[in-house]
Amino acid sequence: MARKRSLPKFEQFFAVRRFQPALTFTPDGRKILFVTNTSGQFNLWRTSLTGARHEQLTAFEANTVRAVAVSPDGKALVFNADHDGDEFHQLYSRPTSGGWPEQWTDAPEVQHYVNDDAWSPDGTSIAFAANSRVPTDMDVWVRDVALGEVRQVFGGGMYAFPAFWSPDGRNLTVLEFRNTTDSSIHLVPVDGGDARELTPHEGEAVFTPGPWAADGSGFYVLCDQDREFTGLAFLRLDGGLEWLETPEGDVEEIALSADGRVLAWSVNEDGWARIRFRDLEAGTDLPEPALPRGARSFASFGIALSPDGDRAALIWQGPQRPPDLYAVETATGKARRLTDSMLGGLRPSQLVEPELIRYRSFDDREIPAWLYRPKRRGRGPVVISIHGGPEAQERPVYMAAYQYLLSRGIAVLATNIRGSTGYGKSYQRLIHRDWGGGDLQDWDHAAKWLLDQDWVDERRLAVFGGSYGGFAVLSCVTRLADYWAAAVDIFGPANLVTFAKAVPPTWKRFMDKWVGDPETEVDFLLERSPITYVENVKAPLLVMQGAKDPRVVKGESDQMVEKLRELGREVDYVVFDDEGHGFTKRANELRAFRLAAEWLERYLLA
Repeated sequence: MARKRSLPKFEQFFAVRRFQPALTFTPDGRKILFVTNTSGQFNLWRTSLTGARHEQLTAFEANTVRAVAVSPDGKALVFNADHDGDEFHQLYSRPTSGGWPEQWTDAPEVQHYVNDDAWSPDGTSIAFAANSRVPTDMDVWVRDVALGEVRQVFGGGMYAFPAFWSPDGRNLTVLEFRNTTDSSIHLVPVDGGDARELTPHEGEAVFTPGPWAADGSGFYVLCDQDREFTGLAFLRLDGGLEWLETPEGDVEEIALSADGRVLAWSVNEDGWARIRFRDLEAGTDLPEPALPRGARSFASFGIALSPDGDRAALIWQGPQRPPDLYAVETATGKARRLTDSMLGGLRPSQLVEPELIRYRSFDDREIPAWLYRPKRRGRGPVVISIHGGPEAQERPVYMAAYQYLLSRGIAVLATNIRGSTGYGKSYQRLIHRDWGGGDLQDWDHAAKWLLDQDWVDERRLAVFGGSYGGFAVLSCVTRLADYWAAAVDIFGPANLVTFAKAVPPTWKRFMDKWVGDPETEVDFLLERSPITYVENVKAPLLVMQGAKDPRVVKGESDQMVEKLRELGREVDYVVFDDEGHGFTKRANELRAFRLAAEWLERYLLA
């Protein structure tokens, strides 16, 4: 008698490493620094170019390392980390040779940010951003490493971040973030003098500074001025903008070797990623990396180049492969995987690659979505998954929750509704001041498209999402109530008035543009808020929330759950006391997704 094959366990799908977008080479080019949660928390690690030995450099349990920079002499590290996901990042330093981190800042209500180019070329100073002067403004500061003295070099009424030091160490490029579709670049003398805006423009356009040319003549820029998609350009200090790459897809990342020889960038092609290298001295493109088809997630962005440009490091993944760290020989494209993140023993053949589909919405616009169908056929349940942001993109990356549901016979439709990035800035801007408007109709038409498929059981549809995706879930169960057999909301805004009033101080300047003014447009925002329609809820709802969430505060979930309980509706509420907007601790992540999976299985497979 043939033995029945058992299904993989829940833990197997989630037995993978996760990474933060922190990645850099040591100045000698022999080691790579990265951040992963192998220890159960996101800590700083170091590995060789062969991946033969991984060294853990921090041992935080409650703190999450977010970014790291190495001094030019390779002797010291500076990084930022926050506590229990509260996003009040503090600055730390430690010798690369060993030792316990020294905390440079201790301001519990202040955010501090560094990037991998934080050190001045001579190693005497660190550039960072902080809102320590005024909670609503993000200013640029420089710290004297030897003396510990800090001075402001740019800011005032802005949301600004240091980008790159000029090769002579006299200037910083600074990103002024005005909103998600508008930014500009300033040139800031660090020893005094007037800053100069290098990219003044009419209307909205994104200008993001990249690395400087080695001769200091200018720097690389990611820009979408007069284009639908972000392209790659070079901005000369004594001239204008020279376009280098203008694909029909966003150029998203850029890196340059310290010697100025090799340029690297990535292109988003319908969610899939393409990595490019160019030898600037020879003026020729180098082979593309020999990587399996894959994608980049926002949590693992970053391309690093060794100082001599001979090697690149990046985090790479696909729907059937969890994220791993790779080293690439730029001259040949040969890639070596330095980590093995599939700790659960699952094979790619046990996992599902999605199909990119498009469905029409109310305005005849085509909405992209990734359709994951179980290997076993027949009519079955489907979960509509809605990403956060909303100005983000669902991509074909490894999604443990999806793959687990698929193994149990539950399909997933992961949508990129209007407002998603990756499809041009006109599509992205459609969500501005329209939360709960056109997006709601996109979800309605997603459900209708599913109901037209002969393999879908119309009685077993569910909706799942976090952050803005949680708002989407709450909007669906209150305003499209008849579709759903179950729903899972993870830290989603329920009331757009209270949500917009409680966002972090630095975000308040954006809310009128993004969502609406909570002081002058109360009626408009309430008309778009799920809490207004709470009496319509029919589906059993699981709500999860981080107690320390600074973006969608706990009160958003509290008020929705309270109303549902008063109405006698089926709702379960789980609060994670030591988490913020997302899950930084592996134990909490496992618990949250296990609860979500069990909830969906209970109502979709009964």
